[in-house]
Amino acid sequence: MSLPPLSPEQRIKPSHFELRISLIFATLFVSQGTHLPYFPLWLQAKGFHAEQIAVILAAPMFLRVVTTPMLTALADRAKDRANVYIALVAASMVVSAGYFLPAAYAIVLAVSLLLTIVWTPHSPMADSLALSGVRRFGSNYTTMRKWGSIAYLCANIAGGFILAATGPQAVPVIIFVALGAALVAALAAPRMGRPRKASPLSATEIQHKAPSLFNAYFLYFTLGVGVITASHAFLYGFVSIYWKSIGIGDSVVGLLWAWGVVSEVGMFLFFNRIFSSVSVVKVMVIAGIGSIVRWIAFPLVWPLGLGVGGFFLVQSLHSVSVAMVLIGLQKMIGETASEERTGAAQGIAYFFNGFFMAAVTLASGPLYDRLGVDGFWAMIPIAVIGMALIGLAARSAPKLPVGG
Repeated sequence: MSLPPLSPEQRIKPSHFELRISLIFATLFVSQGTHLPYFPLWLQAKGFHAEQIAVILAAPMFLRVVTTPMLTALADRAKDRANVYIALVAASMVVSAGYFLPAAYAIVLAVSLLLTIVWTPHSPMADSLALSGVRRFGSNYTTMRKWGSIAYLCANIAGGFILAATGPQAVPVIIFVALGAALVAALAAPRMGRPRKASPLSATEIQHKAPSLFNAYFLYFTLGVGVITASHAFLYGFVSIYWKSIGIGDSVVGLLWAWGVVSEVGMFLFFNRIFSSVSVVKVMVIAGIGSIVRWIAFPLVWPLGLGVGGFFLVQSLHSVSVAMVLIGLQKMIGETASEERTGAAQGIAYFFNGFFMAAVTLASGPLYDRLGVDGFWAMIPIAVIGMALIGLAARSAPKLPVGG
């Protein structure tokens, strides 16, 4: 299916396009790089127990599976996606101020639910603006997107040092200020007009194209990816709380999170040199094994006296258990879904990832309450189930591209 022709206005490249998109990515990921590792610490400091923390973290995940495709589809129909992006960033900043209210359970949960509606679409919408520049002007996506990863890494490190000096009460302030910076960058977003093609998470494209993707290979593979990814829920929800409980300082916690991101970026840089000839099924099996090794090792590091260095070593497996899953999924979609169906494929994968991650996050609260760090071992059978689904995908792999 050929793309519609560019209008005369769409042929005009906005000034400093790459710089403006790079600033959007950089400011977008500062708030995310603070929220993932440190928001659970703030919740704990406010007196919430593990099961309440799990609900506050998981409930928005269930909600955003529905709302994010709806909002990205709305952006596709808007006169300019940049205007929708600005509105969502501004709304996120306003809603995040709700964390300054008295930290009652109902209030924090309500703010988190409202915030996920307007916050989660930022990344796919920034991607869609960047990809429009790639298609129209030949811009380099990775050159722009790398600033998001750099900002996320810096937020991990800086957040740890800030919390070491101020305590967890600084988390809402950092998120609010970071969203304010994101709003400033959003106001400078290049105007691209209507998209030539629906964004990767367009609900409309999912509706029309998904049925042709509902074959055994694609479904087993994306289900397997979703389940392996979900085995990381215990890590994302409670590892910072665990590290603090054994006396590791905030600054070191930030460095441990940052090291995981560094190892992930390293895999992105060297994947093609090492695994270019490896099938996507084998890539995903390696990722699953990496996840299992990670969940076996985490509870053993401290009792065996391996110290903080042991946690850095285990965090290096982020390059396998996370980066290889992300790369393997995109490689599978590229090999099996024709170009006009990639948007639907991305949307279905997003749904599975989001749903299973939310479900396991919800279960992780009671697990941490009862087992502490040994709850990581409960993630092992989840990763095994994911690998089994990948195995079923391998048995039903098509010989020709799906929907080609």
